[in-house]
Amino acid sequence: MPEVVEVAVVGAGQAGLSLSHELSHAGVEHLVLERGRVGETWRGRWDSFCLVIPNWTLQLPGGHYAGGDPDGFMPRDDIVRHLADYAHGFQAPVREGVEVPALGPSDDGGFLLSTSSGDIRARRVVLASGAYQKPHRPPGADQLPASLHVIDAENYTNEGALPPGKVLVIGSGQTGCQLAEDLSPAGRDVYLACGRAPWFPRRLGDRDTVAWITETPFLETTLTNLPSPLARLGANPQASGRNGGHDLHYRTLQASGVNLLGHFIGAEDGVAHFAPDLTESVAFGDARYADLCGLIRTSCDARGVPVPEMPTPPPFEASPAERLELDDLGAVIFTSGFRPDYTSWVDFPAAFDDLGFPIQQDGSSTVVPGLHFMGVHFQRKRKSATFLGVAEDAAVLAETIVARNRSA
Repeated sequence: MPEVVEVAVVGAGQAGLSLSHELSHAGVEHLVLERGRVGETWRGRWDSFCLVIPNWTLQLPGGHYAGGDPDGFMPRDDIVRHLADYAHGFQAPVREGVEVPALGPSDDGGFLLSTSSGDIRARRVVLASGAYQKPHRPPGADQLPASLHVIDAENYTNEGALPPGKVLVIGSGQTGCQLAEDLSPAGRDVYLACGRAPWFPRRLGDRDTVAWITETPFLETTLTNLPSPLARLGANPQASGRNGGHDLHYRTLQASGVNLLGHFIGAEDGVAHFAPDLTESVAFGDARYADLCGLIRTSCDARGVPVPEMPTPPPFEASPAERLELDDLGAVIFTSGFRPDYTSWVDFPAAFDDLGFPIQQDGSSTVVPGLHFMGVHFQRKRKSATFLGVAEDAAVLAETIVARNRSA
C-alpha cells in the first residue's frame, strides 16, 4: 500500500526547506523529498562558485546568516553547509536520495507521487524543485558538430576538466560572465558570445549595490509589472562575489583579455557565426544601469539621504569577429539560461502556461486544487526565488495551506 502523508514537498533547497520550517512551526504533518542531498542544486555548481549577493541576504525563516562576514560572498561549499545546518536545526523531515519521476492524481482526490522508494499519496503537494530545471540552448546550437566538446553550465566544474584549446562561452548573463572570468586567468583563450544582459557595479559609495537596491521597489516588482510574461526569462545582472566581490561586466572582461562577440547565430562548414550586435548589447546593459541609478536616486531623495556617486560608464569600443573556426575550439559551454520542466513529470498539463511556468497565485495553483509551488521565479515578486525573498513566500504559502486544511 502507498505511504500516506498530509503534505509532500518535492525539493530540499532553500525554497523547500523554508516552507518546511513554516509548516513545522504550524504543526502541519509533511514530508520533504530530495533526489540527492539537502542543497543538491548548489552542490552541482562549479568549483569556484560563490554567491553574487552578500551573505546578509541569507534570510531563511529561522535561519538568517549569523557569521562574521555579512558583507562577504559565501562560496559553494559554505552555502551547502548553511542549508544542511538549517535543515538539521529544526529537524526538517527530509528524505534524501528519493527521486520523484512522476506526479499525478490519485483515486481518492489527492495526489499520487511515484518515487524511487515507492508510491506516496498526499493530500497536498508542493513543488520546490527550483526556479528553472532544464538547460536552454538557443537556435543553431544543434548545428555544432558532434565531435566538439559541448556542455551546459551545470556540467562545468573547472578549467582543467575541459579539453585543451580555446573555449567559446555562449550566453553572457551572470553565469556566462563568471565562467569566462574563471577560464581566462588559467591561460585559456576565451570567447564570449554576448547578448542583452543588465549589470551593476559591485559597490556604490561605501555600500554594496545590493543594499541600495533593497531600498528601492526593484525587488518588489511583480509579474503584472513586467512588460510581458516573457520578461521573466531575462538574464540576471552581471556581477561577481568572487575574491571578495568586484565589478564584472563586458568592459571588465574585455580588459582582462576575454574576446567579446555578438550573439551566437549558428554554425556551418566548420565555422561558428555571430551577429554584429555587440555594441547594441553593451548599450542595453548600460541603459539598465541608468534605470537602476534612477531608482536609487529617487529612493534616496524620498528618504532624505545622500545619493551615492554613480559614475557614467566609459565609452565602449570593439571590433568583434563574426566568424570563429571550430577547429580551434577545445570546448563550447552554453550558459544561455534555463526553462521550467514541470510538464515532463507532472501530469496536470493545464496547470502550466505556454512557457512552462505554473499558473499560480501566491504559490497556489489556480487550476489544480491542492497543488502548490515554492521558489518559482516571480512567484510573488522579483525576489521570490532568492535567499532574500523566500522566507516571505514561505510564510504566505504556509498560512494558505493551514487555512485550507482547517476549512476542508
